[in-house]
Amino acid sequence: MMLPPPLDRYYARFEKAISARLAEFAAPKSEKEIFYELCYCICTPQSKAQHALHVVEQLEQQQFFERPFDPTPLLAQREHYIRFHRTKAARLLGLRDQFPAILAMLRDEPDPRVLRAWVATTVPGLGFKEASHVLRNLGYADLAILDRHILRNLARYGVIADPMPPRTRQEYEVLEERFQNFAIRCGLPLQALDLLLWAIETGLVLK
Repeated sequence: MMLPPPLDRYYARFEKAISARLAEFAAPKSEKEIFYELCYCICTPQSKAQHALHVVEQLEQQQFFERPFDPTPLLAQREHYIRFHRTKAARLLGLRDQFPAILAMLRDEPDPRVLRAWVATTVPGLGFKEASHVLRNLGYADLAILDRHILRNLARYGVIADPMPPRTRQEYEVLEERFQNFAIRCGLPLQALDLLLWAIETGLVLK
């Protein structure tokens, strides 16, 4: 372990939770679990992760996978509000139609970067960041989720000069490579360092 201070102290604090979360990611997923991971990552952009988790729990309880319904009122509830709830509700319904093709791609394509590019250009609401997010949650390794928490910490530790989000696929891949090299220097898998930096910002080890 080559974590610089204070990352070493934070890792000691969050190590058990990070290991448990990584084991959860690596576990085999049913079709229904894959579907709800996609729902979660459609809901998260510009919304609180805890709100998205609550919404997905409600979708599961109401059997959205088996019997689709208009989720707009659920996403609009104040206690777990999802920004752009009408657009995201439409995308959740559209996901039902796309899901067989997504499953086929997950089954047939072994390269996570090819998968990510396909998801980012095929599934509405999932750009490069969220495509990385859903694939990481499904057990794929070495894909960076370059959200504001991660970018801020990468700038703080001198990995990048500016925490501005990437605007193109090329910029994303350049930042991802720098993040990967930093993870190697720290002696951690990329996905573990991602969870650590996110936990430093939020106090939580969420998916």
